Amino acid sequence: MAHPQVAAFARLAKENEKPTRQLAGQKTLLARTMHDIRYDAIHDEILVGNPFAQAILVFRGGANGEEPPIRVIQGPQTQLRSPDRVEVDPVNNEILVANRDAVLVFPREAHGDVKPLRIIRGPDTGFRSARAVAVDAINNVIVVNVSGSRTAALEVFHRTDEGNAKPRRVISGPKTGLSELEQMQVYPPRGWILVAQTSDSSFQEPTDTFVGVWSIRDHGDVPPRWKMGGEKSTLKKPRGIALNAKNKEVIVADMRLNAILTFYFPELF
Repeated sequence: MAHPQVAAFARLAKENEKPTRQLAGQKTLLARTMHDIRYDAIHDEILVGNPFAQAILVFRGGANGEEPPIRVIQGPQTQLRSPDRVEVDPVNNEILVANRDAVLVFPREAHGDVKPLRIIRGPDTGFRSARAVAVDAINNVIVVNVSGSRTAALEVFHRTDEGNAKPRRVISGPKTGLSELEQMQVYPPRGWILVAQTSDSSFQEPTDTFVGVWSIRDHGDVPPRWKMGGEKSTLKKPRGIALNAKNKEVIVADMRLNAILTFYFPELF
């Protein structure tokens, strides 16, 4: 089956346009290293990790200025270890965190030094370094992005799995092209997994970078259903990814280009 490359175009921001709001300052508890952000549209909340403080910060959607978070998950009972990326499941009222050797699940309204509701951890999980997690509440699965030592995998678990659980499906191998994974998104209505692949973050412009699309039903050494990469895509080092279903677009943040690229991708939706 052919996997056509999607043509890309850049949507440029308006020059010198000011943000409508700016959240910053000591009271916010935000830190320099923020590699992920999530917005909960149902409850109008913003979630971000603070790896230095071993904390998850939750702000109201309209937060502005030096406004403190409305909730903070932090403390020894949380078991958080430099939380870099966070996910929210507003349907099932849960917050999920990829935590190196584990995935931690907290109540969405958790605050303070709170124990996780569930933990996926153990040798059967295959977690070498769990870097990101995405939840598909329609198909009742979570997808875990696992990377390390030039090998990588996308592991699919049932949403409520816990303990030393084996993944239901694993996408890994040379045909996948996966070696170093970054941010990930799912599109539950179609069961798609989208992941940004940098291949080797130690290089400013690594080869074989792309954004790949798989199905939650894929298993084994399978190539992506679609692949955005190569010279025409203009991608050099993709790190972040978001979806605009209304306009049938995939939005990619490229750290080498210092730009956000928008791909028109009607086949995905």
